[in-house]
Amino acid sequence: MGNCFPVQFIFENILNPSREFIVGRANYVWKLEETLDALSADLEELEAQRSDVGWKFGVAEQGQQRPLEQVRQWLSAADTMITEAKQLLAVRSEETDNLCLGGCVSKHCLSTYKFGEKVAKMLQAIKDHKSKGVFDKFAVPLPVAPAPVVAIRRPGERPVALDSTIDQVWSCIMGKDAGIIGLYGIGGVGKTTVLTQINNRFCTTQNGFDVVIWVTVSRDYTDGKIQDEIGGVIGFSNESWKSKSVNQKALDIHGDLFKKRFVVLLDDLWGRVDLEKVGIPKPSQENGSKLIFTTRLLEVCGEMEARKKIRVECLKPEEAWNLFQDKVGEETLNSHPDIPKLAEQVAKECGGLPLALITIGRAMACKTTLGEWEFAIEKLRQSALPKMEDEVFPLLKFSYDNLSNTVKRCLLYCCLYPEDYNIPIRRLVEYWFCEGLLNEYKEISAAKMQGDHIVNSLLSACLLERGGEEHVKMHDVIRDMGLWIACKLEAKKEDAFFVKARAQLFKVPDVKAWESSKRMSVTENKIYILEEKPNCPNLRTLFLSQNMLEMISDGFFNSIPRLTVLNLSWNGGLEALPKGISQLSSLRCLDLTGTSITELPIELKSLTKLKMLELSLTKNLRKIPPRLISSFSELQIFRMVNPSRTDYPKEDNVLDGYNNEKLMEELSSLKYLNIVRIPSREAKIGAQSLDGRMKPLDKLFCPMETQ
Repeated sequence: MGNCFPVQFIFENILNPSREFIVGRANYVWKLEETLDALSADLEELEAQRSDVGWKFGVAEQGQQRPLEQVRQWLSAADTMITEAKQLLAVRSEETDNLCLGGCVSKHCLSTYKFGEKVAKMLQAIKDHKSKGVFDKFAVPLPVAPAPVVAIRRPGERPVALDSTIDQVWSCIMGKDAGIIGLYGIGGVGKTTVLTQINNRFCTTQNGFDVVIWVTVSRDYTDGKIQDEIGGVIGFSNESWKSKSVNQKALDIHGDLFKKRFVVLLDDLWGRVDLEKVGIPKPSQENGSKLIFTTRLLEVCGEMEARKKIRVECLKPEEAWNLFQDKVGEETLNSHPDIPKLAEQVAKECGGLPLALITIGRAMACKTTLGEWEFAIEKLRQSALPKMEDEVFPLLKFSYDNLSNTVKRCLLYCCLYPEDYNIPIRRLVEYWFCEGLLNEYKEISAAKMQGDHIVNSLLSACLLERGGEEHVKMHDVIRDMGLWIACKLEAKKEDAFFVKARAQLFKVPDVKAWESSKRMSVTENKIYILEEKPNCPNLRTLFLSQNMLEMISDGFFNSIPRLTVLNLSWNGGLEALPKGISQLSSLRCLDLTGTSITELPIELKSLTKLKMLELSLTKNLRKIPPRLISSFSELQIFRMVNPSRTDYPKEDNVLDGYNNEKLMEELSSLKYLNIVRIPSREAKIGAQSLDGRMKPLDKLFCPMETQ
């Protein structure tokens, strides 16, 4: 048996004069079983107390309250104590088996002494902790969140590796030093993404500003356009205000914003915007307002007097690789062990430009052979030059080169529209159909399916973007790339484009500049008269929409024999078509939407190949000659929606908006007619008078709609 504990203990402490000290230490052994019983009882009480406090804390945590940190800390400490106490009690039998002589001595005196000391200290700690676990409250009410600042959330994809730039811009906004902040960088690098995230942060963060205003400026902006967008946010949006002069609008805007702490976000500046002329008070430390804009040009930052210029950089190699992998997809990257290395080289050739990484990554998403990847690398390496036209466009053109010839032509066709233009998908597909771009489908119903597929393919490849539920638009860099291809690379070929959309033109450019072109667009200008006599043997497409046309000379169309699509829409001053339009024997689409023509000339009978006649919102149209519509034997699309027209005289040759039986009969004779849009009341009258000789009216005629 071991040594007697009291003898050993007294010997070890013979020099200690304090009897109480000796007895106190000896109690760790003498009263071990008693202490263990007490620990077991107090542990049970602590567990019950911890359960009650934890439940109340959980209720507070789930409610509209902030739980107290001192309660959280007490619960954490209680969990630790419970675990340690259970560990001590778990070896109780092993330790008490060492006791002898009624528990006064131990076979292993030192070990038992240390164990008894731990039990006693744990018992005391639990007693102390229980006393601290009585709380008057477990949480405090959360402060009422202030109303969010007035801002409209904008849709946008998750930013890629731009968090630091966003935080930097936000820090400048919250600071006092910089009232005007300029973000500059190459097209497609993420400037608009940064600005969008800043705008959306205002939607969820209270920061002392009264109003946040977003304006997309673009290259061909006008002061009036900026004013109208600002006015729509601050409450000046009625037609009478929009009809005011620029100076009057500026006074109204300045008077409103002068009283507020505002933020104005201007996206895509190409030159200086005169804030005073627009009516925006200059941001300063005194008024605490901010102006943040994006531009591709560092010079614009100087012209705008930006106090802080922040360059939005291309992605770092690791960030670019992560983005590229995400767009290519694991399935393709894992399809061959050598593809990841080749893919890294492709990503490297993109130079960290997000737009290039995304478009090329998606283009490679289905490439699973080494040859395809090696070809991609070689193609990209041939275009490593320093400027925008030599660096960015060839990278984007690589994605273009991977399209079929049909899809390529359809994409370039979108370049005929102005920058930032929301292109109606339906109208775009119909133009493609009339141009013969959709594999020469004979019926619009079949061609529409292919057209919708092409639109979705271009959206997926990031070569088009959503402009709304029924619209698409081209990113400005993609459009510039498309025009680079169509106007420069194809300049010596028959597919050359001539595009001066939204170019502030007052007359048609010199005809020699576009006589050799295949497609021409001077959309959204201020052209009043077409009096030239151009000789354009190859011209197939002519966009003259949204000008101020009042007159077209008889000889204008004499030498354009292959013209297929003529878009004259939204020329409100155009009241008559020239007789010379009869020369357009190849014309398949005539779009007169929103014009003021009063009658259709009988000379249109020569347009025997016409597939689409668009007369929507031709509110002044009174006369359609008899048997004119029926002469368009290949017509498939006919629209004549005039919601404001209610009363016309009922003469023989005059178009009656809701009772023109002759028009209905002529339409019924057209065997290829597929899409008709006319007022539904007219359709019902026609149904009664035609005795079922037309296609089922529920498919042929649709309710009146606004174009």
